Amino acid sequence: MGPVAVYDACVLFPAPQRDLLIRLGVEGLVSARWTDRILDECFTAVLAQRPGLQPERLARTRDLMNRAIRGVCVTGYEGLADAVSLPDLGDRHVLAAAIRCGAEFIVTNNRRDFPSAALTPLGIAAVSPDDFVLRCFRRAPSRVWQTVAEQAAALRCPPRAIHDLLETLAVNGSVGAADALRAFGAAQR
Repeated sequence: MGPVAVYDACVLFPAPQRDLLIRLGVEGLVSARWTDRILDECFTAVLAQRPGLQPERLARTRDLMNRAIRGVCVTGYEGLADAVSLPDLGDRHVLAAAIRCGAEFIVTNNRRDFPSAALTPLGIAAVSPDDFVLRCFRRAPSRVWQTVAEQAAALRCPPRAIHDLLETLAVNGSVGAADALRAFGAAQR
């Protein structure tokens, strides 16, 4: 099993990135974790940006996410939140969850809100989704490539080729991972 990583709400917001991060967990490349509060934040933001979405569809997505990875939902962290110090008080619950589940990483787009001075003594690092996927790729390039290929093959509406999915991931900020995967795919031909 891969390293334990808590996914912040912001990295679960873009659907293609969320799908890849979950698939990495399903494949055992990472022990993915989140909390109900993290999912609340994520899906509240999704509804704010896309008010036409039916809440039932998001509830189904949430249920599928929680069932995809055994033990994914961290509980019992709430009491730790008041004991940690971060620049944004609203992020303390994420760090508390990371402490509770023994995470090595918090995967977030808001790394400045998780300063090294606060995390390093706890053995936790805040990393971007791009850096995190690259770490997974460096450990198991063929498995990450296969995971991305399966993700692309599963897309039906609209259907997507792997190079299209990699472009979408790059647009969502995972430029380094997309470049590494493109190079790997080219070398496989």
